[in-house]
Amino acid sequence: MKEEINVQAVIIGASGYSGEELVRLLIRHPRVHLAGLTSRQHFGKKLAEVFPRFANHPDAKTIGFIKPEPDLVRKLLKEALLKESSKDLPPVVFLALPHGVAFEWAAPMTEAGACVIDLSADFRLRDASVYLEYYGHPHPTPGLMKDAIYGLPEINRSEIRKARLIASPGCYPTSILLPLIPLLREKLIDPAGIVVNSLSGVTGAGRKAEEAFLFCECNESLRAYGVPKHRHLSEIEQELSLAARKPVVIQFTPHLVPVNRGIHTTICVRPAAKLKDDVSEAINRCYQQAYANEPFVRMLGSATMPDTKRVTMTNVIEIGHRFDPRSGNLLIFSAEDNLTKGAAGQAIQSMNIVCGFPETTGLQ
Repeated sequence: MKEEINVQAVIIGASGYSGEELVRLLIRHPRVHLAGLTSRQHFGKKLAEVFPRFANHPDAKTIGFIKPEPDLVRKLLKEALLKESSKDLPPVVFLALPHGVAFEWAAPMTEAGACVIDLSADFRLRDASVYLEYYGHPHPTPGLMKDAIYGLPEINRSEIRKARLIASPGCYPTSILLPLIPLLREKLIDPAGIVVNSLSGVTGAGRKAEEAFLFCECNESLRAYGVPKHRHLSEIEQELSLAARKPVVIQFTPHLVPVNRGIHTTICVRPAAKLKDDVSEAINRCYQQAYANEPFVRMLGSATMPDTKRVTMTNVIEIGHRFDPRSGNLLIFSAEDNLTKGAAGQAIQSMNIVCGFPETTGLQ
């Protein structure tokens, strides 16, 4: 039996891949009423028309797309709150928008009393000058940057609990930060000389009509891109530097691979000299201390390698590692679904924390 509904949710920009994934997860979340969706190209249509995969859901013919205008969303939330018993919790607004667009919604939605969870890059960085360097234009609302909490639940859970503006991490950063932050905090690896190679499915580029992402261009093709300064590098180095308590610069190379969804990351680091011959055991202990009680972190140790096939359509990240005594390098591997743990699922995990729900609610 469905539990009592007590949070209202709206998705701004629900027609993209991340937006559709939010719909998939929220429409079956037992503590959420999906109050509305916005889309410039689909406003006036019902959910069942735009995404026939949800047509059999009882709400698919009543939930509609509206124009992405803050006044309309405020009115929608007000009406939904009057209909449902939700006064104990703030409504939640998910921004599934491109960077440079989401900022327009943050202030009006937080002022309306909503908790805003932004899946774009607009509030992930703490320094407006870094945003300018990586995104090519000044941040339009630098005053709001300091109010945003970086929404990596396994690392920032206590801050997320009190947040009203959450910057949900990018897909690549999630696959890199969760394996590295505990090791940097415990000084088990050298923060210098970190090399990262990541491979992403094509949905990571978003739902857009560009020649580079056409089927015939991506199928049977592997290629690096965003070299040497992918935009996600900015938030990766920011969070790694916080963990290490010193500036961290890494070599990061993303690749596009011909699968729909999933990210596999390989990280090469030097173990700290103090570990000597105890590298694998020390890494295992550190991960156990950091993630033993985390429902969405699957630690594989050195026994097996992470595999995207095991994590797609889930909010789980797999982490494994191997020490190479020949080269002296520690190799760390991770696998996640770029649309779930790397986007929509992680955002809902943050919502669950804010609302006081078990973090696994709607995500298992």
